[in-house]
Amino acid sequence: MNQSNQIRKTALYCRLSQDDGIEGDSNSIQNQKSILRKFAEDHHFPSPCFYVDDGFSGGNFQRPAFQQMISDMENGGIGIIVTKDLSRLGRNQLHTGLYIEERFPMFGVRYIAINDNVDTDSSESNDLMPFKNLFNEWFIRDTSRKIRAVLKAKAERGERLGTRTPYGYRKDPDTKKLIVDEEAAAIVRRIFAMCAGGSGPSQIARILKKEQILTPTMYAYTRYGITHTCLDTAHPYNWSNSAIANLLENEIYLGNTVTMKHSSRSYKDKRRVEHPREECMVFENTHPALITREVWDMVQRVRKNKRRLTKMEEQNKYSGLVFCADCGSNMVLHRAHTMSASYNHFACRTYKKDGEACTGHYIRECVLDEIVLEDLRRVTSAAREHPEKFADYIGSKQSTELQREIRRQEKELAAMRKRKAELDAIFKKLYEDSVLGRITTEQFQMLSSSYMEEQNQIAASIPQKEADIQRLRETVNGTDGFLDKAKRYTDITELTPELLRLFIERIVVHEKEVKWSKHAPQTVEIYYNGIGYVGSGQQDMEEAPETPEPLQTQDTEKPRQAS
Repeated sequence: MNQSNQIRKTALYCRLSQDDGIEGDSNSIQNQKSILRKFAEDHHFPSPCFYVDDGFSGGNFQRPAFQQMISDMENGGIGIIVTKDLSRLGRNQLHTGLYIEERFPMFGVRYIAINDNVDTDSSESNDLMPFKNLFNEWFIRDTSRKIRAVLKAKAERGERLGTRTPYGYRKDPDTKKLIVDEEAAAIVRRIFAMCAGGSGPSQIARILKKEQILTPTMYAYTRYGITHTCLDTAHPYNWSNSAIANLLENEIYLGNTVTMKHSSRSYKDKRRVEHPREECMVFENTHPALITREVWDMVQRVRKNKRRLTKMEEQNKYSGLVFCADCGSNMVLHRAHTMSASYNHFACRTYKKDGEACTGHYIRECVLDEIVLEDLRRVTSAAREHPEKFADYIGSKQSTELQREIRRQEKELAAMRKRKAELDAIFKKLYEDSVLGRITTEQFQMLSSSYMEEQNQIAASIPQKEADIQRLRETVNGTDGFLDKAKRYTDITELTPELLRLFIERIVVHEKEVKWSKHAPQTVEIYYNGIGYVGSGQQDMEEAPETPEPLQTQDTEKPRQAS
C-alpha cells in the first residue's frame, strides 16, 4: 500500500435499487455495509467511510452519493473504493469500465469488488471483469423488458399505472380503486366551472391563491401525510398555471382511465416520451366522474380558443367564437374607456392587419348580443315545442352538409398526398443530379431548401387532415344532446360565456350589402354545437329546406373605431 493511500480515506460504496429486491436480502444496504466494514477491518484500510445510494438504478450514474464520492476522489480525498460486487458500482458496461479502467487510475485510486474478485492492484484478477460488466448490463436490460411487459399487461386491463392518487380522489382501503374525496372534488368542480365561465389557468391560480386553497401536493400532505417531490411547505397556496392547465386536460375527472400516455426511450435513456392520444389506451367509466361530459366539452372548447384579458381587464365573452365570413379569420372586439359601450364593435382581424386583403365586416357588440340572444331563444323554443320535427329537420340537414364537408376534406387530403409524392420525386432527382455532378452542392442546397420547408409543412398537415376526416365520419347526430340542453334552459335572459359555449360552436359575420350604410342588411350565421346552422323561420323545420336562410340585421349607425 503506497503512502498516498495511507493518508487518503477508504470509500465503502453501497447501492440498492427496486430491481435488486428480487434477489432477496443479499443486496440489502445493511448486508452490504456489514460485508464492506468487515473487509476494510480485515485488510486494515485507513479511515473507512460509507457512501450510500438507496433506491437508485445501476444504469444511471447520476446518483447523489456516487457523485459525492467521485467529487471527493477528484479532490484527492479518496485512495481506495470498495464495493460488494461490480453491479453495485453500476450496471452500464461502458460507464462502469470507464470508471474502473480510466477514471480511478487517473486519480491513483485502487478499486476492489469483493465477490467478483476484482482488484485493480492485481492485473490477473481483472481478466474477466469486462464480461462480468456485460452480464450485469444484460441483467438490467432483462429486468427492464420484464417490467415493461408487466406495465403493458396492466395497461391493457385498464389498471392505473401511476402510484400517485389524482387530486379530487382517494384510494379505497379495501379495493385500492379510486373513490371521490369530496373536499378536493369540490375544488376540482369549481376549477372546471371557472374555466367554462371564461377564466384562464393564470386567473384561476390567482383566485385559489388569494382564497388560500391548499395546492394538491400540500393537501395530500396535510390530509393523508403523503409527500411528493414537488411538495413546497413554505408556499402551501402557490397554485401554478401549469397545474391548473394539466388538471383541466386530465380525463381522469370524466371517469376515464388513460394508460400508456408516456414511456421512456430505453432502460438507459429515462427521458419521458409523450404518446399521441390515438396511441394511448382509454377505458371509460372506471371510477366515479367529478364532472359531466357537457362541462368537459365546454372547457376543452374554451381551452382551444384561449381567452386573454383585454387592456381594459375585461374578457370578451365571444372570444374564439366570431369569424369573418370571407377570409375565415377571427373577429376582434374593439372597445375603449373613451367611448360608450354601445359603440364596442367587432372587426375582421385580417382587415386590421391588411386593409386590402379583406373588408371590415363591422358589427356592434350590442347588436350581436340581440341577434344571438333572439336566435338562441328561437331555436331552443322550437326544440322544446316541436322535438320530433326539430330532430327530423336537423337529421336531414346534417346528412347533406356532413357528406359535403367530408368530400371537400378528402379532396384536400388527396391533393396533399399527391404533392408529397411529387416532392419526393423532386428530391430524388436533385440528389441524383448532385451525386452525378450535374449540379454543385451549393445549387443542391439552394434548390432543396424551399422544397424541404414545403415538404415539412405537408408532412405535418396530413395527419391532422386525416384526423379531421375521421372525426367527421364518426360524428353522430347531436340532436338528442341539444334537445336535452334546450329542456334545461327554458328561461334565457342573458348571454354568459358559459351559455355561449354550451350552445354555440361559431358565429359567422358577413359584410354589409352596402358598405358603411346605416340601414343595409348584414347577414349573421349562428352554428350550434352538435346540430350546426338552423334556419331562420319556423317553416324551415316543417319543410326542412336544403339551405336555410341566414339571419339578417340592420345596424342604425356606422361603428366608430376605438381610440
